[in-house]
Amino acid sequence: MAQSIPPQSQDHQPGVERLLQPQAEHIRADYRGSGKLKGRRALITGGDSGIGRAVALHFAREGADVAIVYLEEKEDAQETVRLIEAEGAKALAIRGDVSRSETCDAAVARTVEAFGGLDVVVNNAGVQYVSEDLTDIDDATWQRHMDVNINGYFYIARAALPHLGKGSAIINTSSINAFAGNKALVAYSTTKAAELGFTRALALQLAERNIRVNAVAPGPIWTPLQPASWGPIDPQAVADLGKDTPLGRIGQPSEMGPAYVYLASNDASYVTGQTVHVNGGMIVNG
Repeated sequence: MAQSIPPQSQDHQPGVERLLQPQAEHIRADYRGSGKLKGRRALITGGDSGIGRAVALHFAREGADVAIVYLEEKEDAQETVRLIEAEGAKALAIRGDVSRSETCDAAVARTVEAFGGLDVVVNNAGVQYVSEDLTDIDDATWQRHMDVNINGYFYIARAALPHLGKGSAIINTSSINAFAGNKALVAYSTTKAAELGFTRALALQLAERNIRVNAVAPGPIWTPLQPASWGPIDPQAVADLGKDTPLGRIGQPSEMGPAYVYLASNDASYVTGQTVHVNGGMIVNG
């Protein structure tokens, strides 16, 4: 599982999957689906690459039809669709910026039209810009974090809610940085903590409708966002990601997917308002 990551950089967020060196693993060949999500219809934002692609492939292997929303990485999105369909599931790729409410409304509508309904929502699309000094964060960068990482989660959940029935699930991708913070990621860490507040409050609101809302908090994971955010500042920082975890390495997207399967499936029927930590052993307080 451990791989040597060379120093590298990408010049545009959210980054391009096929440019990663080495390529990431999104699902293990020995991961066996058991029909945990058979008949479910899922919508995943940021589903073209990284954690989003991993979740899409795990869902598909478990029997779900999967729609993904992507920003602009058409080739990555097409490859994800191909991989979903190779699992025998229906796939739909929707281009759009989740910071716009009309994009989110349209994505939900298209998913419901294509699949006949919606059962699982995964809010995963995000941006992460590195800055060592608070005064270097300009208004536009701060606002972009808020628009994508917080507003996008709200817009998707609000649009999806009228279509979700009993037993449905909303899963939000947060981060270890919501708990530990990161001095170079003040804006990002702020939004990741806000996502947890959103998760917990919405879980309380929807409990009586038997709609579960949970979060996953990844540690450092090998996705295009890493070289696209850390790389322009210091390519060596990309190579060093994860070395400070107890397991001593960066995680693979394939190690994230099963956590989302658990939260989306009936295995988690008594779990809501909670956070699953997949972070290589990093200590979590709070």
